[in-house]
Amino acid sequence: MDYVSSWDFTLANYDAVWGFIVQLGLLLLFLVLGNILRRTIPLFRKCLIPSALLGGSLLLIVNVICKQFGLILVDNRLMQVITYHCLAIGFAAMSLKTEKSTHKTQSAQVVEFGALQGGSYMLQAFVGLGITLLMFLLTQHGDKVVSYICGLILPLAYGQGPGNALSWDINFTNTPATQFAGNGSFGLSLASIGFVVASVFGILYINIYKKRGDLYVRKANPSEEIVDQTNPSGDEIPDNESVDKFTLQVGFVALAYALSFGFMCLLGALSDFTNSIAWGFNFLWASLAAMLIRVVVKWLRKRKLMHREYINNYQMDRVSGFSFDLMIVAGVAAIEINDIKNYILPIVILSIVGTIVTYIYIRMVAKECFKGFEHEFFLMSFGTMTGTASNGMILMKEIDPGLRTPTSSLYILSNFPAMVMIAPLLFLLSFAGKSPTNAVIAFGIFFVLWLIYTIYLFRRKIFKKKYKDIPEIIWKDEP
Repeated sequence: MDYVSSWDFTLANYDAVWGFIVQLGLLLLFLVLGNILRRTIPLFRKCLIPSALLGGSLLLIVNVICKQFGLILVDNRLMQVITYHCLAIGFAAMSLKTEKSTHKTQSAQVVEFGALQGGSYMLQAFVGLGITLLMFLLTQHGDKVVSYICGLILPLAYGQGPGNALSWDINFTNTPATQFAGNGSFGLSLASIGFVVASVFGILYINIYKKRGDLYVRKANPSEEIVDQTNPSGDEIPDNESVDKFTLQVGFVALAYALSFGFMCLLGALSDFTNSIAWGFNFLWASLAAMLIRVVVKWLRKRKLMHREYINNYQMDRVSGFSFDLMIVAGVAAIEINDIKNYILPIVILSIVGTIVTYIYIRMVAKECFKGFEHEFFLMSFGTMTGTASNGMILMKEIDPGLRTPTSSLYILSNFPAMVMIAPLLFLLSFAGKSPTNAVIAFGIFFVLWLIYTIYLFRRKIFKKKYKDIPEIIWKDEP
């Protein structure tokens, strides 16, 4: 279309001028409606169902109804694009934050938190892959063959949310050997179920252990309440500068994503293998680029070449929060019902089994390695490994509103070891999708890695060593 004629404001040029802004407006409108639902319906509020999930579900339902009358309300392709990019933008903003721990943390527990995340991913990977490999063997001579690879989307959907689940769902769909046709909807459906699992099971856990008297809610002291401190150190740029402080935060995130895009282009040009791992890991490269920027900024500050603190943790939280909210609404709205009709059984089985094994594993590790705040740690980890970090933080704050335990600090500090331990899963995704034999090999590797991480986490019990380095935390104000 001619660029000049596209600005002729007629309905014929709707897509060129208004298409994107209308779709973005729909996302924001239904996000607000989801928040209204959450605030007005006690069940949703008590279950801590995210407003974004409610808004996305409502938009999905409205779109399905509109289709019955021949009206296409939602542009699924655009929704998938928004989901894909919002994941990376959110991770970049999180990684740009300076790692300021507000608690005294043990280095062993930081590594253990990373090992737990790695172990949870590997557990979900080999369990999910094992389920669909078995289903593939049982159905390969029938009319409806269940793809052997779709179970590998479980750790991506539960552990990383809609963005990566969508990306690799489409990647597997475009690989003929997988015999998979999820078209993005399979992964988005699993991720949406994960949000519900995180919220509902988290609240059930809190209520059950409260009634048993095993869970103590740590009330926040006034001095411990989290407030909006946009300039806590006093050396940040003032709000009345010529450029808004929030604009600069977005600029840093954009720089990180631009650097990651350049790196992905480089990987894509090197070989078929590097191209296969380049575009599906946009969130990983964005995180690494953000970490690099953070190191450079820290070096410039140390050398007195930069006199102001330009990166603000609070506002970076707002950028990541907005990105993840938008990702959830768009991810749920992008589900195409027709694409998942043939995958209802795998989705149900993967959701149930994935929830059970994740719950049991994290509960056992919490009791073993994080004595004194095992409930806070469980809620943070379970919410994160079935929904997102936001789900985990919301659940944890239900019993620790003042963040008096070191759980949140441990989560921040464990990002790097967790990334290292999760890396084998990410780099084996493409390999596993090439054939059932490769999937079986990947299954074995995931199981071995899970075993290694688990032995490390339970090393004291296995080798009969005492907890000399990590004393149990006792809170003076507990009854």
